[in-house]
Amino acid sequence: MFQRLKTLFRGFLSLFVTGLEKANPKALIEAEKENLRAQIARFNTNLAQHAGFCERLLRQIKTLEAQEKDLAAKAAAHLRAGNREAAGQYALQLQGVKAQLEENRGQLQDAEKTYQNLIQARDVTVREAKAKIQKLERMLSETEMLEAQAELQEMATGMISTIGGAGDTLDRVEGYLNERRDQAAGRARVAKGTLDMTDVQLKEGEQKALADQALAEFASAYGLEMPAAPAPPATETAAAPPPPPLKEMGPTGS
Repeated sequence: MFQRLKTLFRGFLSLFVTGLEKANPKALIEAEKENLRAQIARFNTNLAQHAGFCERLLRQIKTLEAQEKDLAAKAAAHLRAGNREAAGQYALQLQGVKAQLEENRGQLQDAEKTYQNLIQARDVTVREAKAKIQKLERMLSETEMLEAQAELQEMATGMISTIGGAGDTLDRVEGYLNERRDQAAGRARVAKGTLDMTDVQLKEGEQKALADQALAEFASAYGLEMPAAPAPPATETAAAPPPPPLKEMGPTGS
């Protein structure tokens, strides 16, 4: 029973975590970036240790090469001096140094090869991981853009169906405005028909007479001649003179 409850709890927890992952893909990508950086750092640390091993082998090889030269020189010197026993001891040590040197050279060669392979594997893995992360980032950007477009299209569709429906608010407003405009036009027409123009014409004549009087006073005060008032426009055209009578052509009396 406890195992079944444990399995059920793990299932619910997995569903909850999956839901969080689906809702936050950007957070997952950032977490993978951080994980990749941490893995690269650990790998580089181990790679540095391997490089240190290669350096130690190289230093040992140089030391053994120096010992080889020294032992060979001593063995040759004792041999030329006739010291066969001492020369034999140096020759025996020289054989051990050569064997160790050969072994270290082989280890160094293998270590260098392993080091280069590790660097290549690291670079390839990092490039693949970065390419995958960049692809996911592009997919996320495209997904967010498409989701935004879909949301805008859904909003536009809802707006069209709401605004363009029969009996909506805009249609009612248009009807109210048309009614008010017609009423205002009717009131203006009624007011225009009842307007008395007599007072208006009288006031206009008074203003003209006052202006003529002020102009005459101004001309008299400054010694100016008043120009002749323009003749009123003729209402009827002058009648043309009748044509002269035609004489009849005929024989003259004798």
